[in-house]
Amino acid sequence: MTAYSLLDLVPVVEGGSVAQALRNAGDLAAHAESLGFSRYWTAEHHGMTGIASAATSVVLAHIGQATSTIRIGAGGIMLPNHAPLAIAEQFGTLDALFPGRIDLGLGRAPGSDQIVARAMRRSLNTDPNAFPNDVVELQSYFAGDGQTGVRATPGAGADVSLWILGSSTYGAQLAAMLGLPYAFASHFAPDALMSAIDIYRRTFRPSAVLAKPHVMAGFNVFAADTDAEGALIASSQEQAFVALRTGNPRQLPPPVEGYRESLGPQGGAILDHVLSCSAVGGPAKVAREIAAFVARTGVDELMIASSIYDHAARKRSLSITADVLRNHAMAA
Repeated sequence: MTAYSLLDLVPVVEGGSVAQALRNAGDLAAHAESLGFSRYWTAEHHGMTGIASAATSVVLAHIGQATSTIRIGAGGIMLPNHAPLAIAEQFGTLDALFPGRIDLGLGRAPGSDQIVARAMRRSLNTDPNAFPNDVVELQSYFAGDGQTGVRATPGAGADVSLWILGSSTYGAQLAAMLGLPYAFASHFAPDALMSAIDIYRRTFRPSAVLAKPHVMAGFNVFAADTDAEGALIASSQEQAFVALRTGNPRQLPPPVEGYRESLGPQGGAILDHVLSCSAVGGPAKVAREIAAFVARTGVDELMIASSIYDHAARKRSLSITADVLRNHAMAA
């Protein structure tokens, strides 16, 4: 069975607020837990008017209080923005609050533009070798092995599951070398998906935490009762992607009937590319598209992404997705 999890960027909708987005995130996580999702992840983004998950570890504390069994984590923390010790303390604290439930996905992108990165006091001349070294330093803090000369409190001895994230083959190579699970951001950067999976599986070295490769891939799902309704609710994310890729990021807009058809060639090409790893429509269509993706990639786990303007429609999409995945597992 392919496991399924949820990526929530805590979208701020047009006409809404950060407070509303955070309330919705807690409710969505509890809903995902009731549907059998394995994990709820959120991600670090900065300077984005439509994303409320910048203070990722704080958001996860909120999610932990709203749930009881689902694993919760970062997908991910952009490690170049932080001292590894600070992340060890934050996620060690989360593990103390919600023991045995914490994941920590690590990425090497800044999660922002250069202006925001500078405001975060991040060096814009980061050594390209710093990310692997920072991951190893973070592992040392959680192990409490004394290699750094500093004991993370909280952090030392914490049961935090580390993941390497990526949208290129770089992360695949690092995850394989360290024997860690690997998550690929195919929900918005699909180009290198197959080559990254191949490199990761082919060069994987077993470790104390993982005996064999484990691949997760991001996949957009906009599921509704009909194909037409699925296409409609997907138009909010389509508008947001076009706005972002054309340098005009915005809050998540309401859906627009016939939006994709209204775009010129440039906008259509952007959507065809960035949303190529997606399922949009009613249950039967979504089932076919998910099955085709799993068959093509052989992934161990799907990380479902679905920014939908209406909260009730978003919960309905998750319910349909869970039904589809359970039926796929029984058919297999």
